[in-house]
Amino acid sequence: MTGFDLTELLAERGGERYALHTRHLNHQLPRMLHTIGFDKVYERAEGAYFWDADGQDYLDMLAGFGVMGLGRHHPVVRKALHDVLDAGLADLTRFDCQPLPGLLAEKLLTHAPHLDRVFFGNSGTEAVETALKFARYATGRPRILYCTHAFHGLTTGSLSVNGEDGFRDGFAPLLPDTAVELGDLAALERELKRGDVAGFVVEPIQGKGVHSAPPGFLRAAQELLHRHKALLIADEVQTGLGRTGDFFAYQHEDGVEPDLVCVAKALSGGYVPVGATLGKDWIFKKVYSSMDRVLVHSASFGANAQAMAAGLAVLSVLEDEHLVAGARRTGELLRSRLAELIPKYELLHDVRGRGLMIGIEFGRPKSLGLRSRWTMLQTARKGLFAQMVVVPLLQRHRILTQVSGDHLEVIKLIPPLVIGEREVDRFVEAFTAVMDDAHGGGGLMWDFGRTLVKQAVANR
Repeated sequence: MTGFDLTELLAERGGERYALHTRHLNHQLPRMLHTIGFDKVYERAEGAYFWDADGQDYLDMLAGFGVMGLGRHHPVVRKALHDVLDAGLADLTRFDCQPLPGLLAEKLLTHAPHLDRVFFGNSGTEAVETALKFARYATGRPRILYCTHAFHGLTTGSLSVNGEDGFRDGFAPLLPDTAVELGDLAALERELKRGDVAGFVVEPIQGKGVHSAPPGFLRAAQELLHRHKALLIADEVQTGLGRTGDFFAYQHEDGVEPDLVCVAKALSGGYVPVGATLGKDWIFKKVYSSMDRVLVHSASFGANAQAMAAGLAVLSVLEDEHLVAGARRTGELLRSRLAELIPKYELLHDVRGRGLMIGIEFGRPKSLGLRSRWTMLQTARKGLFAQMVVVPLLQRHRILTQVSGDHLEVIKLIPPLVIGEREVDRFVEAFTAVMDDAHGGGGLMWDFGRTLVKQAVANR
Protein backbone atom coordinates (compact mmCIF):
# COMPACT_ATOMS: atom_id res chain seq x y z
CA MET A 1 0.00 0.00 0.00
CA THR A 2 1.48 3.37 -1.02
CA GLY A 3 1.05 6.67 0.71
CA PHE A 4 -0.48 8.30 -2.34
CA ASP A 5 -3.78 10.07 -1.62
CA LEU A 6 -5.26 12.00 -4.53
CA THR A 7 -7.90 13.76 -2.43
CA GLU A 8 -5.23 14.98 -0.03
CA LEU A 9 -2.97 16.11 -2.88
CA LEU A 10 -5.74 18.18 -4.46
CA ALA A 11 -6.70 19.67 -1.12
CA GLU A 12 -3.09 20.69 -0.48
CA ARG A 13 -2.12 21.97 -3.91
CA GLY A 14 -5.27 22.50 -5.95
CA GLY A 15 -5.04 26.22 -5.32
CA GLU A 16 -1.77 26.31 -7.28
CA ARG A 17 -3.48 25.30 -10.54
CA TYR A 18 -2.71 28.46 -12.52
CA ALA A 19 0.81 28.81 -11.14
CA LEU A 20 1.60 25.18 -11.99
CA HIS A 21 0.41 25.65 -15.57
CA THR A 22 2.45 28.83 -15.88
CA ARG A 23 5.64 27.09 -14.69
CA HIS A 24 5.35 23.66 -16.26
CA LEU A 25 2.80 23.58 -19.12
CA ASN A 26 1.67 25.94 -21.89
CA HIS A 27 2.43 29.27 -20.19
CA GLN A 28 0.24 31.19 -22.63
CA LEU A 29 -2.95 29.44 -21.49
CA PRO A 30 -3.14 31.00 -18.00
CA ARG A 31 -2.01 34.30 -19.49
CA MET A 32 -4.88 34.22 -21.97
CA LEU A 33 -7.41 33.16 -19.32
CA HIS A 34 -6.33 35.98 -17.00
CA THR A 35 -6.57 38.51 -19.84
CA ILE A 36 -10.17 37.70 -20.79
CA GLY A 37 -11.36 37.00 -17.25
CA PHE A 38 -11.84 33.26 -17.76
CA ASP A 39 -9.54 32.34 -14.88
CA LYS A 40 -12.31 30.74 -12.85
CA VAL A 41 -11.91 28.00 -10.26
CA TYR A 42 -14.59 25.39 -10.76
CA GLU A 43 -15.04 22.99 -7.86
CA ARG A 44 -17.37 20.37 -9.34
CA ALA A 45 -19.52 19.59 -12.36
CA GLU A 46 -22.57 17.55 -13.28
CA GLY A 47 -24.62 17.37 -16.45
CA ALA A 48 -24.58 20.74 -18.20
CA TYR A 49 -23.36 22.72 -15.17
CA PHE A 50 -20.24 23.68 -13.20
CA TRP A 51 -20.16 25.07 -9.66
CA ASP A 52 -17.56 27.36 -8.09
CA ALA A 53 -16.43 27.46 -4.47
CA ASP A 54 -19.28 29.83 -3.61
CA GLY A 55 -21.86 27.37 -4.92
CA GLN A 56 -22.75 29.46 -7.96
CA ASP A 57 -23.72 27.44 -11.02
CA TYR A 58 -22.37 27.99 -14.55
CA LEU A 59 -24.17 26.75 -17.66
CA ASP A 60 -21.84 24.88 -20.01
CA MET A 61 -22.57 25.68 -23.68
CA LEU A 62 -19.15 24.42 -24.77
CA ALA A 63 -19.12 20.78 -23.61
CA GLY A 64 -15.33 20.58 -23.62
CA PHE A 65 -15.26 21.35 -27.37
CA GLY A 66 -17.90 18.65 -27.84
CA VAL A 67 -16.34 15.94 -25.68
CA MET A 68 -19.07 16.12 -23.03
CA GLY A 69 -21.96 15.06 -25.24
CA LEU A 70 -23.72 13.46 -22.27
CA GLY A 71 -22.69 16.23 -19.92
CA ARG A 72 -20.33 15.62 -17.05
CA HIS A 73 -20.32 12.54 -14.84
CA HIS A 74 -23.25 10.70 -16.37
CA PRO A 75 -24.14 7.95 -13.88
CA VAL A 76 -24.39 5.21 -16.54
CA VAL A 77 -20.87 5.93 -17.83
CA ARG A 78 -19.52 6.18 -14.28
CA LYS A 79 -21.02 2.80 -13.40
CA ALA A 80 -19.60 1.20 -16.55
CA LEU A 81 -16.12 2.44 -15.65
CA HIS A 82 -16.42 1.25 -12.06
CA ASP A 83 -17.59 -2.13 -13.36
CA VAL A 84 -14.74 -2.53 -15.83
CA LEU A 85 -12.15 -1.57 -13.22
CA ASP A 86 -13.67 -3.94 -10.67
CA ALA A 87 -13.65 -6.75 -13.24
CA GLY A 88 -9.83 -6.78 -13.28
CA LEU A 89 -9.72 -7.76 -16.95
CA ALA A 90 -6.53 -8.97 -18.61
CA ASP A 91 -6.43 -5.86 -20.78
CA LEU A 92 -3.99 -4.83 -23.51
CA THR A 93 -2.11 -8.12 -23.65
CA ARG A 94 -1.80 -7.38 -27.40
CA PHE A 95 -2.01 -11.11 -28.09
CA ASP A 96 -5.64 -11.96 -27.46
CA CYS A 97 -9.06 -10.71 -28.55
CA GLN A 98 -11.05 -9.11 -25.75
CA PRO A 99 -14.86 -8.90 -26.13
CA LEU A 100 -15.43 -5.19 -25.47
CA PRO A 101 -13.79 -3.84 -28.69
CA GLY A 102 -15.85 -6.22 -30.79
CA LEU A 103 -19.03 -5.30 -28.98
CA LEU A 104 -18.43 -1.57 -29.35
CA ALA A 105 -17.53 -1.94 -33.03
CA GLU A 106 -20.68 -3.98 -33.60
CA LYS A 107 -22.81 -1.33 -31.91
CA LEU A 108 -21.20 1.59 -33.76
CA LEU A 109 -21.66 -0.10 -37.12
CA THR A 110 -25.42 -0.42 -36.58
CA HIS A 111 -25.50 3.35 -37.00
CA ALA A 112 -23.59 3.14 -40.30
CA PRO A 113 -24.87 -0.09 -41.87
CA HIS A 114 -22.99 0.44 -45.14
CA LEU A 115 -19.68 0.15 -43.25
CA ASP A 116 -18.11 -3.04 -41.99
CA ARG A 117 -15.08 -2.59 -39.72
CA VAL A 118 -13.64 -0.29 -37.05
CA PHE A 119 -10.17 0.73 -35.94
CA PHE A 120 -9.94 2.10 -32.40
CA GLY A 121 -7.36 4.72 -31.48
CA ASN A 122 -7.19 7.39 -28.82
CA SER A 123 -8.38 10.72 -30.25
CA GLY A 124 -10.02 12.55 -33.11
CA THR A 125 -6.75 13.47 -34.76
CA GLU A 126 -5.67 9.81 -34.56
CA ALA A 127 -8.96 8.74 -36.18
CA VAL A 128 -8.24 11.16 -39.02
CA GLU A 129 -4.63 9.97 -39.33
CA THR A 130 -5.95 6.42 -39.65
CA ALA A 131 -8.36 7.44 -42.41
CA LEU A 132 -5.60 9.25 -44.32
CA LYS A 133 -3.29 6.27 -44.13
CA PHE A 134 -5.99 3.79 -45.10
CA ALA A 135 -7.17 5.91 -48.03
CA ARG A 136 -3.64 6.31 -49.36
CA TYR A 137 -2.85 2.63 -49.02
CA ALA A 138 -6.16 1.35 -50.37
CA THR A 139 -6.05 3.56 -53.48
CA GLY A 140 -2.29 3.61 -54.01
CA ARG A 141 -2.44 7.38 -54.38
CA PRO A 142 -0.69 10.10 -52.35
CA ARG A 143 -2.94 13.17 -52.25
CA ILE A 144 -5.86 14.05 -49.99
CA LEU A 145 -8.26 16.91 -50.71
CA TYR A 146 -9.73 18.95 -47.87
CA CYS A 147 -11.70 22.17 -47.39
CA THR A 148 -10.53 25.66 -46.63
CA HIS A 149 -11.32 26.55 -43.00
CA ALA A 150 -11.43 22.84 -42.09
CA PHE A 151 -10.19 21.50 -38.78
CA HIS A 152 -9.20 17.84 -38.59
CA GLY A 153 -6.59 17.78 -35.82
CA LEU A 154 -3.08 18.98 -35.07
CA THR A 155 -0.76 15.99 -35.53
CA THR A 156 1.30 16.16 -38.70
CA GLY A 157 -0.98 14.17 -40.99
CA SER A 158 -4.21 15.78 -39.88
CA LEU A 159 -2.50 19.18 -39.82
CA SER A 160 -1.80 18.67 -43.52
CA VAL A 161 -5.57 18.74 -44.12
CA ASN A 162 -6.18 21.64 -41.73
CA GLY A 163 -7.59 24.62 -43.60
CA GLU A 164 -6.37 27.29 -41.18
CA ASP A 165 -2.93 28.83 -41.77
CA GLY A 166 -2.61 29.86 -38.13
CA PHE A 167 -2.30 26.23 -37.10
CA ARG A 168 -0.02 25.27 -40.02
CA ASP A 169 2.48 28.14 -39.86
CA GLY A 170 5.96 27.05 -38.86
CA PHE A 171 5.31 23.31 -39.14
CA ALA A 172 6.08 22.82 -42.85
CA PRO A 173 6.80 20.76 -44.84
CA LEU A 174 3.51 18.91 -44.48
CA LEU A 175 1.97 16.19 -46.64
CA PRO A 176 1.14 17.07 -50.27
CA ASP A 177 -2.56 17.78 -49.84
CA THR A 178 -4.79 20.38 -51.50
CA ALA A 179 -7.62 22.59 -50.27
CA VAL A 180 -10.90 23.31 -52.05
CA GLU A 181 -13.80 25.46 -50.94
CA LEU A 182 -16.63 23.68 -49.14
CA GLY A 183 -19.34 23.31 -51.78
CA ASP A 184 -17.10 23.89 -54.82
CA LEU A 185 -17.74 20.82 -56.96
CA ALA A 186 -15.90 22.28 -59.97
CA ALA A 187 -12.71 22.67 -57.93
CA LEU A 188 -13.12 19.17 -56.55
CA GLU A 189 -13.51 17.69 -60.03
CA ARG A 190 -10.54 19.68 -61.33
CA GLU A 191 -8.28 18.16 -58.68
CA LEU A 192 -9.68 14.65 -59.18
CA LYS A 193 -8.87 14.75 -62.89
CA ARG A 194 -5.18 14.82 -62.02
CA GLY A 195 -5.54 11.14 -61.10
CA ASP A 196 -3.47 11.20 -57.89
CA VAL A 197 -6.20 11.81 -55.29
CA ALA A 198 -6.73 9.14 -52.65
CA GLY A 199 -9.68 10.81 -50.95
CA PHE A 200 -11.54 13.89 -49.84
CA VAL A 201 -11.90 14.53 -46.10
CA VAL A 202 -14.78 16.79 -45.08
CA GLU A 203 -16.71 17.90 -42.01
CA PRO A 204 -20.44 17.83 -42.86
CA ILE A 205 -20.62 20.96 -40.69
CA GLN A 206 -17.35 22.80 -40.23
CA GLY A 207 -16.52 23.55 -36.62
CA LYS A 208 -14.72 26.75 -37.59
CA GLY A 209 -17.50 29.21 -38.32
CA VAL A 210 -20.24 26.54 -38.22
CA HIS A 211 -20.70 26.30 -41.98
CA SER A 212 -22.76 23.39 -43.33
CA ALA A 213 -22.03 21.65 -46.59
CA PRO A 214 -24.50 23.04 -49.18
CA PRO A 215 -27.53 20.82 -49.89
CA GLY A 216 -26.59 18.06 -52.32
CA PHE A 217 -22.86 18.71 -52.08
CA LEU A 218 -21.86 15.56 -50.19
CA ARG A 219 -23.89 13.31 -52.50
CA ALA A 220 -22.44 14.95 -55.63
CA ALA A 221 -18.92 14.88 -54.17
CA GLN A 222 -19.29 11.18 -53.41
CA GLU A 223 -20.31 10.47 -56.99
CA LEU A 224 -17.36 12.44 -58.35
CA LEU A 225 -14.91 10.73 -56.01
CA HIS A 226 -16.09 7.24 -56.87
CA ARG A 227 -16.04 8.02 -60.57
CA HIS A 228 -12.37 8.92 -60.15
CA LYS A 229 -11.69 5.95 -57.85
CA ALA A 230 -11.15 8.10 -54.75
CA LEU A 231 -12.71 7.85 -51.29
CA LEU A 232 -15.08 10.05 -49.30
CA ILE A 233 -13.92 10.52 -45.71
CA ALA A 234 -16.43 12.05 -43.28
CA ASP A 235 -14.89 13.69 -40.22
CA GLU A 236 -17.62 13.28 -37.60
CA VAL A 237 -15.32 13.85 -34.63
CA GLN A 238 -17.38 16.83 -33.46
CA THR A 239 -20.60 16.38 -35.45
CA GLY A 240 -21.13 12.67 -34.75
CA LEU A 241 -23.06 10.83 -32.04
CA GLY A 242 -26.20 12.94 -32.23
CA ARG A 243 -24.72 16.42 -32.10
CA THR A 244 -26.61 17.64 -35.20
CA GLY A 245 -29.89 15.79 -34.60
CA ASP A 246 -28.84 12.76 -36.65
CA PHE A 247 -26.51 10.09 -35.33
CA PHE A 248 -23.99 11.18 -37.98
CA ALA A 249 -24.25 14.57 -39.66
CA TYR A 250 -23.76 13.12 -43.16
CA GLN A 251 -27.04 11.25 -42.69
CA HIS A 252 -28.91 14.54 -43.06
CA GLU A 253 -28.47 14.09 -46.81
CA ASP A 254 -30.00 11.02 -48.48
CA GLY A 255 -27.71 8.68 -50.35
CA VAL A 256 -24.45 9.73 -48.71
CA GLU A 257 -22.40 6.70 -47.66
CA PRO A 258 -18.79 7.69 -46.84
CA ASP A 259 -16.06 5.12 -47.35
CA LEU A 260 -14.44 6.08 -44.05
CA VAL A 261 -15.96 7.85 -41.02
CA CYS A 262 -13.97 9.34 -38.12
CA VAL A 263 -15.49 9.67 -34.64
CA ALA A 264 -14.15 10.54 -31.18
CA LYS A 265 -14.95 13.23 -28.58
CA ALA A 266 -18.41 12.31 -27.21
CA LEU A 267 -17.71 8.57 -27.61
CA SER A 268 -15.45 8.92 -24.56
CA GLY A 269 -18.28 9.86 -22.23
CA GLY A 270 -15.92 12.61 -21.10
CA TYR A 271 -13.67 10.14 -19.27
CA VAL A 272 -11.35 7.98 -21.38
CA PRO A 273 -9.86 9.25 -24.65
CA VAL A 274 -11.03 7.23 -27.63
CA GLY A 275 -11.16 7.59 -31.38
CA ALA A 276 -12.65 5.31 -34.00
CA THR A 277 -12.33 5.03 -37.76
CA LEU A 278 -15.18 3.16 -39.41
CA GLY A 279 -14.64 1.84 -42.91
CA LYS A 280 -15.59 -0.52 -45.68
CA ASP A 281 -14.45 -4.13 -45.61
CA TRP A 282 -12.34 -3.93 -48.77
CA ILE A 283 -10.32 -1.01 -47.40
CA PHE A 284 -9.45 -2.84 -44.17
CA LYS A 285 -8.66 -6.04 -46.04
CA LYS A 286 -6.31 -4.19 -48.34
CA VAL A 287 -4.45 -2.54 -45.43
CA TYR A 288 -4.33 -5.75 -43.38
CA SER A 289 -3.73 -7.96 -46.41
CA SER A 290 -1.71 -10.73 -44.72
CA MET A 291 -0.54 -11.96 -41.32
CA ASP A 292 2.75 -10.16 -41.99
CA ARG A 293 0.80 -6.89 -41.96
CA VAL A 294 -1.28 -7.61 -38.85
CA LEU A 295 0.33 -4.71 -36.92
CA VAL A 296 0.95 -2.36 -39.83
CA HIS A 297 -1.37 0.14 -38.18
CA SER A 298 -2.01 -0.05 -34.45
CA ALA A 299 -2.15 2.01 -31.25
CA SER A 300 -0.63 1.07 -27.90
CA PHE A 301 -3.68 2.12 -25.93
CA GLY A 302 -6.23 1.55 -28.68
CA ALA A 303 -9.30 -0.50 -27.74
CA ASN A 304 -8.44 -0.51 -24.03
CA ALA A 305 -11.16 -1.83 -21.78
CA GLN A 306 -11.95 1.45 -20.05
CA ALA A 307 -12.43 3.32 -23.33
CA MET A 308 -14.54 0.53 -24.78
CA ALA A 309 -16.73 0.39 -21.69
CA ALA A 310 -17.23 4.15 -21.80
CA GLY A 311 -18.13 3.98 -25.49
CA LEU A 312 -20.68 1.21 -24.97
CA ALA A 313 -22.25 3.15 -22.10
CA VAL A 314 -22.44 6.31 -24.22
CA LEU A 315 -24.23 4.54 -27.06
CA SER A 316 -26.66 2.99 -24.58
CA VAL A 317 -27.47 6.39 -23.03
CA LEU A 318 -27.95 8.01 -26.44
CA GLU A 319 -30.52 5.37 -27.26
CA ASP A 320 -32.23 5.02 -23.88
CA GLU A 321 -32.59 8.77 -23.29
CA HIS A 322 -33.49 9.58 -26.93
CA LEU A 323 -30.76 12.21 -27.01
CA VAL A 324 -30.38 12.33 -30.79
CA ALA A 325 -34.01 13.32 -31.28
CA GLY A 326 -33.67 15.60 -28.26
CA ALA A 327 -30.70 17.40 -29.86
CA ARG A 328 -32.78 17.98 -32.98
CA ARG A 329 -35.73 19.31 -31.01
CA THR A 330 -33.82 21.45 -28.50
CA GLY A 331 -31.45 22.72 -31.18
CA GLU A 332 -34.32 23.89 -33.34
CA LEU A 333 -35.86 25.69 -30.35
CA LEU A 334 -32.58 27.42 -29.48
CA ARG A 335 -31.77 28.34 -33.07
CA SER A 336 -35.25 29.70 -33.82
CA ARG A 337 -35.36 31.82 -30.66
CA LEU A 338 -31.95 33.30 -31.44
CA ALA A 339 -32.88 33.92 -35.08
CA GLU A 340 -35.88 35.93 -33.89
CA LEU A 341 -33.43 38.44 -32.42
CA ILE A 342 -31.75 39.28 -35.76
CA PRO A 343 -34.19 42.09 -36.69
CA LYS A 344 -33.76 43.59 -33.22
CA TYR A 345 -29.95 43.87 -33.19
CA GLU A 346 -28.00 45.33 -36.10
CA LEU A 347 -24.78 43.73 -34.84
CA LEU A 348 -26.36 40.27 -35.09
CA HIS A 349 -26.13 39.01 -38.69
CA ASP A 350 -26.85 35.29 -38.75
CA VAL A 351 -27.82 32.25 -36.68
CA ARG A 352 -27.08 28.92 -38.37
CA GLY A 353 -26.31 25.26 -37.78
CA ARG A 354 -28.15 22.03 -37.10
CA GLY A 355 -29.17 20.33 -33.91
CA LEU A 356 -27.03 21.45 -31.00
CA MET A 357 -24.25 22.86 -33.16
CA ILE A 358 -25.12 26.50 -33.68
CA GLY A 359 -23.16 29.49 -34.95
CA ILE A 360 -24.06 33.07 -34.00
CA GLU A 361 -22.42 35.53 -36.40
CA PHE A 362 -21.92 39.25 -35.82
CA GLY A 363 -21.28 41.85 -38.49
CA ARG A 364 -20.83 45.52 -39.32
CA PRO A 365 -23.69 47.66 -38.01
CA LYS A 366 -25.38 50.46 -39.93
CA SER A 367 -25.70 53.18 -37.30
CA LEU A 368 -22.79 55.60 -37.07
CA GLY A 369 -22.07 55.24 -33.34
CA LEU A 370 -21.95 51.45 -33.38
CA ARG A 371 -20.08 51.41 -36.68
CA SER A 372 -17.24 53.52 -35.27
CA ARG A 373 -16.87 51.16 -32.30
CA TRP A 374 -17.03 48.13 -34.59
CA THR A 375 -14.33 49.63 -36.84
CA MET A 376 -12.09 50.26 -33.82
CA LEU A 377 -12.24 46.55 -32.94
CA GLN A 378 -11.84 45.30 -36.52
CA THR A 379 -8.81 47.52 -37.08
CA ALA A 380 -7.08 46.02 -34.07
CA ARG A 381 -8.05 42.40 -34.67
CA LYS A 382 -10.99 40.68 -36.28
CA GLY A 383 -12.91 38.55 -33.78
CA LEU A 384 -12.76 40.95 -30.84
CA PHE A 385 -16.47 41.73 -30.83
CA ALA A 386 -17.38 38.05 -30.50
CA GLN A 387 -14.96 37.87 -27.60
CA MET A 388 -16.68 40.91 -26.08
CA VAL A 389 -19.92 38.91 -26.09
CA VAL A 390 -18.38 35.71 -24.73
CA VAL A 391 -16.81 37.47 -21.72
CA PRO A 392 -19.98 39.04 -20.20
CA LEU A 393 -21.88 35.82 -20.87
CA LEU A 394 -19.46 34.20 -18.43
CA GLN A 395 -18.76 37.08 -16.05
CA ARG A 396 -22.30 38.42 -15.64
CA HIS A 397 -24.49 35.47 -16.56
CA ARG A 398 -22.27 32.47 -15.71
CA ILE A 399 -22.55 30.87 -19.15
CA LEU A 400 -19.48 29.33 -20.80
CA THR A 401 -19.23 29.72 -24.59
CA GLN A 402 -16.44 30.04 -27.16
CA VAL A 403 -15.52 32.10 -30.20
CA SER A 404 -15.74 29.73 -33.16
CA GLY A 405 -12.24 30.33 -34.47
CA ASP A 406 -9.40 32.81 -34.62
CA HIS A 407 -10.28 36.05 -36.44
CA LEU A 408 -13.97 35.10 -36.65
CA GLU A 409 -16.93 37.10 -35.40
CA VAL A 410 -18.83 33.89 -34.66
CA ILE A 411 -19.77 32.26 -31.36
CA LYS A 412 -20.25 28.50 -31.51
CA LEU A 413 -22.71 26.76 -29.22
CA ILE A 414 -22.05 23.03 -28.70
CA PRO A 415 -23.70 22.28 -25.35
CA PRO A 416 -24.20 18.82 -23.86
CA LEU A 417 -27.05 16.98 -25.55
CA VAL A 418 -28.84 16.75 -22.21
CA ILE A 419 -29.88 20.41 -22.12
CA GLY A 420 -33.55 21.31 -22.44
CA GLU A 421 -35.94 24.23 -22.48
CA ARG A 422 -34.72 25.59 -19.13
CA GLU A 423 -31.18 25.98 -20.47
CA VAL A 424 -32.46 27.48 -23.73
CA ASP A 425 -34.39 30.10 -21.73
CA ARG A 426 -31.34 30.92 -19.62
CA PHE A 427 -29.06 31.33 -22.60
CA VAL A 428 -31.46 33.41 -24.70
CA GLU A 429 -32.22 35.73 -21.77
CA ALA A 430 -28.51 36.22 -21.06
CA PHE A 431 -27.62 36.72 -24.73
CA THR A 432 -30.42 39.27 -25.07
CA ALA A 433 -29.11 41.20 -22.06
CA VAL A 434 -25.57 41.25 -23.50
CA MET A 435 -26.81 42.44 -26.90
CA ASP A 436 -28.93 45.12 -25.24
CA ASP A 437 -25.80 46.31 -23.48
CA ALA A 438 -23.77 46.34 -26.71
CA HIS A 439 -26.41 48.23 -28.70
CA GLY A 440 -27.03 50.68 -25.88
CA GLY A 441 -23.37 51.64 -25.91
CA GLY A 442 -22.90 49.75 -22.63
CA GLY A 443 -19.87 51.30 -21.00
CA LEU A 444 -18.50 48.20 -19.31
CA MET A 445 -18.72 46.08 -22.44
CA TRP A 446 -17.09 48.62 -24.75
CA ASP A 447 -14.52 49.49 -22.08
CA PHE A 448 -13.56 45.83 -22.13
CA GLY A 449 -13.40 46.07 -25.93
CA ARG A 450 -10.82 48.82 -25.64
CA THR A 451 -8.82 46.61 -23.27
CA LEU A 452 -8.88 43.85 -25.88
CA VAL A 453 -7.74 46.30 -28.53
CA LYS A 454 -4.74 47.31 -26.41
CA GLN A 455 -3.89 43.65 -25.83
CA ALA A 456 -4.18 42.85 -29.55
CA VAL A 457 -1.90 45.74 -30.46
CA ALA A 458 0.64 44.73 -27.80
CA ASN A 459 0.73 41.18 -29.18
CA ARG A 460 1.64 42.26 -32.70
